[in-house]
Amino acid sequence: MTLLTHRSIVNYEEQQAQFEDFLQTFKSSSTEAAEQLQGLNLGEDGLSDEYDFMDESDDGAAGQRGRRQERNRDPKKKYMQLLQDVANRVTSQITIDLDDLDAYEKSLGDEVDFKLVSSIEKNAYHYIEVFSRAVDKIMPEPVAEPNFKDDVLDIIMTQRSKRNETIQETQSAEDAAAPPPESIFPPALTRRYTLNFKPITPSGSSSERSSKALAVRNVRGEHLGHLITVRGITTRVSDIKPSVQVNAYSCDRCGCEIFQPVTTKQFTPLVECPSEECKKNNTKGQLFLSTRASKFLPFQEIKIQEMADQVPVGHIPRQLTVHCHGALVRQINPGDVVDIAGIFLPTPYTGFKAIKAGLLTDTYLEAQYVNQHKKAYDDIVLAQPTLRRMNELERTGQLYEYLSRSIAPEIFGHADVKKALLLQLIGGVTKEMGDGMRIRGDINICLMGDPGVAKSQLLKYITKVAPRGVYTTGRGSSGVGLTAAVMRDPVTDEMVLEGGALVLADNGMCCIDEFDKMDDGDRTAIHEVMEQQTISISKAGITTTLNARTSILAAANPLYGRYNPRISPVENINLPAALLSRFDVLFLILDTPSRDSDEELARHVTHVHMYNAHPEAPGGIIFSPAEVRQWVARARSFRPVVPKEVSDYMVGAYVRMRQQQKRDEGSKKAFTHTSPRTLLGVVRLAQALARLRFAEEVITEDVDEALRITEVSKASLYAEERNRDDHTPSSKIYHLIRSMAASGAAAVGDGSRGELDLRRVRERVLAKGFTADQFEQAIDEYALLDVWQTAAEGTRLVFIEAGNEDQDMGDDDF
Repeated sequence: MTLLTHRSIVNYEEQQAQFEDFLQTFKSSSTEAAEQLQGLNLGEDGLSDEYDFMDESDDGAAGQRGRRQERNRDPKKKYMQLLQDVANRVTSQITIDLDDLDAYEKSLGDEVDFKLVSSIEKNAYHYIEVFSRAVDKIMPEPVAEPNFKDDVLDIIMTQRSKRNETIQETQSAEDAAAPPPESIFPPALTRRYTLNFKPITPSGSSSERSSKALAVRNVRGEHLGHLITVRGITTRVSDIKPSVQVNAYSCDRCGCEIFQPVTTKQFTPLVECPSEECKKNNTKGQLFLSTRASKFLPFQEIKIQEMADQVPVGHIPRQLTVHCHGALVRQINPGDVVDIAGIFLPTPYTGFKAIKAGLLTDTYLEAQYVNQHKKAYDDIVLAQPTLRRMNELERTGQLYEYLSRSIAPEIFGHADVKKALLLQLIGGVTKEMGDGMRIRGDINICLMGDPGVAKSQLLKYITKVAPRGVYTTGRGSSGVGLTAAVMRDPVTDEMVLEGGALVLADNGMCCIDEFDKMDDGDRTAIHEVMEQQTISISKAGITTTLNARTSILAAANPLYGRYNPRISPVENINLPAALLSRFDVLFLILDTPSRDSDEELARHVTHVHMYNAHPEAPGGIIFSPAEVRQWVARARSFRPVVPKEVSDYMVGAYVRMRQQQKRDEGSKKAFTHTSPRTLLGVVRLAQALARLRFAEEVITEDVDEALRITEVSKASLYAEERNRDDHTPSSKIYHLIRSMAASGAAAVGDGSRGELDLRRVRERVLAKGFTADQFEQAIDEYALLDVWQTAAEGTRLVFIEAGNEDQDMGDDDF
C-alpha cells in the first residue's frame, strides 16, 4: 500500500526564481543607505577590510581600491555588489535582510503572493539551501584569475575543468552524453560563502508578523524549524573549532577524488573507493583523507541563560545552547546581554548516547544574527544632538553635580558617595610601562555602613549603568565562583576554564554585596584581582593567567551589625589590612539620628512611594542611566596627564596625609593606613575628575576634590566630637575649612606650614551654597577666637596651633 502524497503548499521552483530576481533587481533606497548597509550589515564580521589589507598583494589591493571607487561612483544593486565581492574572495558572508525581501515582496503587488518571508520564517533551515541554490545560479565571475595564493580547491577545480576538456576532445561522440567528471563536486564544497538571514525588525511595517525577543523558557515545540529571536545573557563560550562540512579523499589506485558531505553531528569516514573504475576492476582502492581539499567552517558553542527579570519566583534560570558558524563566531563574549536570531532545531542522539537517552532528544539554536544590547563604552556612538547638549551643559560648570545627582536619584542623600561612584564609573588612566609593568586605572570602592543606608540599592544601580556589570553577594559566591572554575567541556571533552564573576566583569564593574560575610579563604582570591587585575590559575594541568580588568565595588556591614563607637574603627571594620589598602576610597556610612536629616529622608521616601518617581532636583536636571552611560563613554575617551606643578602639589598633600595618620594612631582614631596606594588612589580620582571635564591635563582643583573625597570618607568618625546642636552657618563653614586643612585641599606650597589659599577656600565655601557675607562673618568670628588669622594682605589663611606638633613629629621620625 502506497502512502498518500500531500501537495506542497508552496512551489519551491517559483520561489527560487523569485529569490534570483530579488538578488538581481533589489536596489537600496538611497546611495547613502547602500553605503551604510554595505559597511554595517553585509560584512557582519567587521574585519573584512583588515583581512583584505593583510592578505592581498599590491596588485590585488590596487584592484580592490579601484573596485571600491567604482562602487562608490555607481552604487546600484545591493546584493549583486555583495555577490561580486564574494566571487572576488573579498568577503565570505552573505546576510539576507528580511526587511529587504519584505519590501520586494510588497512591490510585486497583491495579485501575486509567493509567501517568501513567511515561508522563510517557518522553515528557515530548508530555505537556506533554496536561497543558496539561487545564489549559485547568478553568482558572477571573478574579475581575476586564480593563482597559487588562492584556495587549493580553486586550483583543483581549474585543473579538473582543463582535464575534462581534454577528455571530451578525445572521447567518441556516443560517450558525449555522459556527465562530466566535475559534477561530483557537491554544492556545499563549491560555495565560498555562508548565508544567513537577518530577521524582520519589530519596528518595521510588518511588526504584526514579527514578534519580540523570546525568553528561553518561552521557546516551545511549536517553534521547531522557525526563525526566532531569543534574549539572554551569555554564561559560557567555547573555543573555536573547525567543523567539517565536506570531507575529501583521494584513491591510491585510480586517483579519483571522492567528496563526502557531512550533515550530522557524527559520521563514518569512507574507507573503500566507490568510483566506477575501482568497481569495474574490483581493486577496492584505499582512500586517504585530503585535508586541504576538504571544507571546514569555524564553529563555536555558546550557552545563554535567561535574564533575572524573566525567571518566575521560585524557579531557576533555564539555559539554551547556541551554535555559531562562520562569521558569527567571536561576536559574543561571556557576560554579554544579546538577542540571538536563529533556527530552533532538534539534535537527536546517535550511537551509544542514543541508548542512554532513550526517547529524549536535545535542542539547540542555529544562530543567524546577533544583536548586542549593552554596548561597551568604546562602541557607543554619540549623536550630534547629544554632543550639542553635552557642550552646553559643560559650559555651565555644574556637570559634576548634575551627573552625581543622577546616580540612583531615588535614594536620599549620600552626595559624596554618589560622586565617588561616578568617578569609579569613569575611572583613571591605565598605564603600561616599557618593561611590561602595568599600573591599574580602575578605582575600587568599599561602602562600610550600618544596615538600612541603601548600600545594596546603590550597587544594583551601578550594575545597571555599567556596560558589563555583575552583581553577586558574599555568601552566594565561592572563591572559584568569583575567579574561575575548571570543568570538562561537553563538546570537546577537554578540561577547560569557566570564568567566574570577576572574569565576566572584565572591562566593567563587579559589585560584591555582603562583603564581610565571605569566608577568609574566598576573600583572598580577590587580592590579586584588585591590584594586579589578573587571575592566576594552576589547576588540573592548566596553568594560565586570565584578565580581570574590573573595578570592584564592595558593600559590608561592621563587625556586630551596627557601628560601635566605643571600640576603635579597625575593630569595627574587621577586614584585613592587606585588603583595605587595595581600596582607593573606603566610606564609613553611619546611621545617626538627627531631626532635620531624618525629616528630609522621610519626606523623600514617602514621595517616592506616592508618585513612583524621585522628587525634582534643585537644578531640575536628572539624567537617565542610558544618558549617564553616554557621558561616561565620552569622558573615558580622554587620557589626562599630570603636569609638574600638580605633581609637586600631590607630593606635599601625601606628606601631610602621612603626618595626620600618625597623629590619628596616637589618639586611636586611625581609620585606614595611609600607604603609597593611597597616593595612587588620589591620582586616579584626580584623573577621573579631569576626564569628567573633558580635559587633557589634571589641575590642582581636581587634586583638591580627590583629597576631599578621601577625607570625607572618614568624616563620620569625628562627628561624635562635634556639637550636634550647633547648626549655625559659621560653625558649618568652620568644619568645612577644617576638613579642607586636614585633607590638604587648597594648601599653599607643600602645606607644611598649614597655610590655605583664601581665594580657593572662598570658592569652595560659596560652591557649597553659603553666601559671601556668611563666609566673611565666619572668618572674622573665628579670627577673634584666635583659631586662625589672615596673612599676606588677606590672601592666606593660617591656623594658630598651640605648639609645633608637626616639627616635633618630624624630629621623632628622623
